[in-house]
Amino acid sequence: MDYSGKVAWITGASSGIGAALARDLASRGAHVVLSGRDEERLAEVAADCGETLILPFDVRDDAALADATAKAIAWKDGVDLAFANAGVSQRSRALKTDMQVYRDIIDIDLTAQIAFSQGLIGHMAERGSGALAFISSIAGKVGVPMRTAYSAVKFGLAGYGDALRGELSQTGVSVHVIYPGSVATDVARNALVADGSKRGRSDKVIDEGIPAADAAKAMLDGIAAGEREIIVAQGMEAGMGEMRRTPDALFDQVAAMVAGGYMERMEEEG
Repeated sequence: MDYSGKVAWITGASSGIGAALARDLASRGAHVVLSGRDEERLAEVAADCGETLILPFDVRDDAALADATAKAIAWKDGVDLAFANAGVSQRSRALKTDMQVYRDIIDIDLTAQIAFSQGLIGHMAERGSGALAFISSIAGKVGVPMRTAYSAVKFGLAGYGDALRGELSQTGVSVHVIYPGSVATDVARNALVADGSKRGRSDKVIDEGIPAADAAKAMLDGIAAGEREIIVAQGMEAGMGEMRRTPDALFDQVAAMVAGGYMERMEEEG
């Protein structure tokens, strides 16, 4: 993919990986649409990105999402690339975690990201082009202690992306699932603890993680190269991700099933 002139929409764009993606995309000539809850911080990112569209909203607000989707599509007559990036992490033992924490993380990190994608797949399929990128995690490849909810949603997001890729394989729309390891952001500081409050402090492994700008570059390079599964990690985390990497042959097999009429047969059988 050549990003020049493309419209890229990023959720969770006010900081961290989302902000780094926006800046890198803008440097490659893309027009970026920035979404998040904090309009002031989105404006700070936009200041580095040339011509942008800021669409602040809470990803759990279905009406606001529908309105933002219409505006994003109308801005420059289409969305070419969408990053389902918004999310919140976790730092708490399952035995001590309130069930509401699970509900909140599932709602933000999984259900809302699916809703974001669902609002765009028809538009992209009709145009016969586009790319959807889902920010999962190495914790979506290997279950990580103290992150039971987070691992659950990141595995789930990857599953949705993989299934969607098969369904869209004949439409010209590509689907990319990205698995970051530790990236130097505020993800640990903003993580939810057992009672649902913010942790308020970071982790050494996060602070010493991949700089967000470097992670964003690796993600965009991977998408441009057509990689369906993009692992962005270092050290042990990279090894864990590679051990669980899905073979391209399996993705090809699923695409072949779709090309052979699998979905039509399933619908006919009811």
